[in-house]
Amino acid sequence: MAMKMKAAIFVEKGRIVLDDKPIPEIGPMDALMRVTTTTICGTDVHILKGEYPVARGLTIGHEPVGVIEKLGSSVQGFREGQRVIAGAITPSGWSNACLCGCGSQDGAGTKHGWQAIGGWKFGNTIDGCQAEYVRVPDAMANLAPIDDGVSDEQVLMCPDIMSTGFAGAETGGIAIGDTVAVFAQGPIGLCATAGAKLLGATRIIVVDTVPARLEMARRMGADEVVDFRHENPVEAIMRLTDGRGVDVAIEALGTQATFEAALRVLRPGGVLSSLGVYSGDLTIPLDAFAAGLGNKSIRSTLCPGGKERMRRMLAVISSGRVDLGGLVTHRYHLEQIEQAYDLFANQRDGVLKVAIKVS
Repeated sequence: MAMKMKAAIFVEKGRIVLDDKPIPEIGPMDALMRVTTTTICGTDVHILKGEYPVARGLTIGHEPVGVIEKLGSSVQGFREGQRVIAGAITPSGWSNACLCGCGSQDGAGTKHGWQAIGGWKFGNTIDGCQAEYVRVPDAMANLAPIDDGVSDEQVLMCPDIMSTGFAGAETGGIAIGDTVAVFAQGPIGLCATAGAKLLGATRIIVVDTVPARLEMARRMGADEVVDFRHENPVEAIMRLTDGRGVDVAIEALGTQATFEAALRVLRPGGVLSSLGVYSGDLTIPLDAFAAGLGNKSIRSTLCPGGKERMRRMLAVISSGRVDLGGLVTHRYHLEQIEQAYDLFANQRDGVLKVAIKVS
């Protein structure tokens, strides 16, 4: 009889419940991770609400911190008992997408065309990590060791939120001396703000309305904040830049309004870096796009994964360049994960991120 573990399972729209499930079997190239800490992502809430389809019975979650419990027979370079993380995106390392330098889209190609987010497997196409154990596929491409003396909570943002936010700044091509606008200061937007500062932006303007988030944004590197409930963000940013506009605008919410505003504040030749997950068609206004003649770029990004990406994220934390510990505002045990979902899905009590302690 297979050994059992506790796992957060998608049952149906509106229901993710904690239940028993067999501990995963692993193949030669896999690893079994004993999860010590994980978290809930906004994407998990989309799954809960039935806005993103996954199979019933799937274990949810894609941000694991833990310890190697068991290694597949062909895995080299790691040892059982080692503290590790794996990215939310777990590329194989050998697909066409990976070899083209875009591991986040690993496995997305079919003979009928391309489907996005192929590299996102945990809690999407395979069982995820809101559980006592998780199978990490292609372990040699995806596991990254955690330095001694660094806590689980310090690295909890690395698998997804930090990697995604930083990627939004990187995809924008931010250069030293740039002026950058970041629309929305949820966890990903806050990480985009931190990433923009690391890349050399010398003026960062953020847009939100929640006082605690605007305060956190200043801690992450924001120079000016715009409360969209008090003023039109496009008018405010154009005023702050003396009509020049920004070099890079990062959209971190996923709405038509923020996408359009990000496009409108760009200087000629500027870059709109899109991080938001959109739930409907987007419209590009003729004037904001200068009828296609404004030399503006629109670029989208899916969270990069793989062990080299995780090594870089861990290096940022270990070096002290960025401290993302403040993003964890609430803590629950895995046994309380249904309560944690209720809090996070309804954005109560100033929640940014929750740490789910597993073992």
